[in-house]
Amino acid sequence: MKNIIRLVKYSRPYWHLLVISAASIVAITVLNLIGPRLITWLIDILTDGFSEASLGTIRIIALALAATYILRILFRYLNSYLSHKAAWNLVADMRVKVYDHLQKLSLRFYQDKQTGQLMSRTVNDTATFEMLIAHVVPELFGNALVVIGVAVVLFSTNVQLALLTLIPIPFLLLGSWIFANRVRPNFRAAQGNLAELNATLQDNISGMKEIQVFNQQRREKDRIRVKAGSYAQAILHALKLSAIFHPTVEAVSSMGTVIVVLFGGFLALDNKISVGDIVGFMLYLNLFYQPISNLARITEDLQQSIAGADRVFEVLDTEPDVKDSPDAVDITGCRGEIEFDNVSFRYTDDVPVLQDISFRAEPGKMVALVGPTGVGKTTIISLIARFYDPDSGSIRLDGKDLRDLTLSSLRNQISIVLQDVFLFSGTVAENIAYGSKNATMEDIIRAAKIARAHEFIMEMPEGYDTVIGERGMKLSGGQKQRLSIARAVLRNTPILILDEATAAVDVETEARIQQAIQELTENRTVIVVAHRLSTVKKADTILVIEDGRIVESGNHSELYAYNGVYRHLCDIQFRDQ
Repeated sequence: MKNIIRLVKYSRPYWHLLVISAASIVAITVLNLIGPRLITWLIDILTDGFSEASLGTIRIIALALAATYILRILFRYLNSYLSHKAAWNLVADMRVKVYDHLQKLSLRFYQDKQTGQLMSRTVNDTATFEMLIAHVVPELFGNALVVIGVAVVLFSTNVQLALLTLIPIPFLLLGSWIFANRVRPNFRAAQGNLAELNATLQDNISGMKEIQVFNQQRREKDRIRVKAGSYAQAILHALKLSAIFHPTVEAVSSMGTVIVVLFGGFLALDNKISVGDIVGFMLYLNLFYQPISNLARITEDLQQSIAGADRVFEVLDTEPDVKDSPDAVDITGCRGEIEFDNVSFRYTDDVPVLQDISFRAEPGKMVALVGPTGVGKTTIISLIARFYDPDSGSIRLDGKDLRDLTLSSLRNQISIVLQDVFLFSGTVAENIAYGSKNATMEDIIRAAKIARAHEFIMEMPEGYDTVIGERGMKLSGGQKQRLSIARAVLRNTPILILDEATAAVDVETEARIQQAIQELTENRTVIVVAHRLSTVKKADTILVIEDGRIVESGNHSELYAYNGVYRHLCDIQFRDQ
């Protein structure tokens, strides 16, 4: 229940709504208790015989009864609407909170996570909180008031008969406890299966082109059928337990009515209780057992909320691997000098990726990282942006260790163009200006021209206002990369990192982009990762990486003359061309 208590605390901004809702529940309870008392009063009048005063009293009873029904409508509205308003606002807040926390988690967290799984925790699991705030908590509070209020009335009417009505209570409470413990794992499994279904759907929709190209529709349909079936089976198992439990609760509760009929009848025959009190007792007894019967359904809803809360707080309680240190400072006036000092790093404990990497990248210079696939080039970029922290050694920016700088101010100094370009479902202009808060249209066009993207943009139906679709589906790979370069250019940061930024463009466009990159190098520190060695010939320093180590360092002429790994790579590429 710890997570449920935490959730109630998160609802603090809406406690005023919940207080009004609770007051409405109190009012509804009082009105519900008045009704049977009025009926008892009426029966006593009728059994005492007719009199002139009786007619006036009956009218008063009728008006009072009508007033209770009308007022009950008002208070039920207040209770229902305000509790739901608080609940759905809380759900919205928690969805934002989960998403915001996901943004703070380092990339290591995402290595073994599926997007659909995280989406399910953000959307589906948080939706169960509405059930808790709008249904479970108000009903538990209201039911407790009803039980206490009715118990007071019953014991004030006849202690002996009231004690007899308590006989089924221990059995109902024991059954609810057993049911809760049996059904909770099923609801948690159901939430997990729903997350897996969402994850598979998300993967398949994103990879629809590959599914169709490889003609795997039947296979993927079968996968979805299995996932959907697993979710259905988990839910059905929980519902099977509910189908057994709910009728059992009703049967046990009805035994209380049987007891009142039997012993209440004997007491009435002995004139120890009036007929009106017997009828009132029966009416109150329905009110008394109804909350206890509802306990089964409330328990079921509570278990779903607990399962959702457990999964949500599992994410919120995950600490980011990379975060600001307590004494981290903002970096200002950044020049862009980067220095690696004996840096080693591994993603898993037994697989080293980088070993004793040392180099310096100075402002106005271009440093290129080359080497076979999987030797750690992209990892170096990730360490510069502090997506990860090194296992040993240090990385400094302008002489300051990156771990002593705030993440926000560090990343404000860096623009990255990745090989796998991600574009948002918006216009061309919106995507170019994504990392720049106050960019004007003139700034956007200037950046596009530098990235050699302006020409193809103007050929599009609406130019810079053209919507490019999800992940830029309407664009070619080369066009997406040029938009990504324009986005980095517009950001105008001291450090520019290009990870295979020209891999998807033709040779002519690559030459034009390389000319633009040379222009950008004049006042920036540029780090380039490239497999096409033609793109790094003009780099000031080329670092050749092999097996996580720098094995050669120098400019193109020096390394080619050295006749080592770099020359071997050049000979292979240029011979193939």
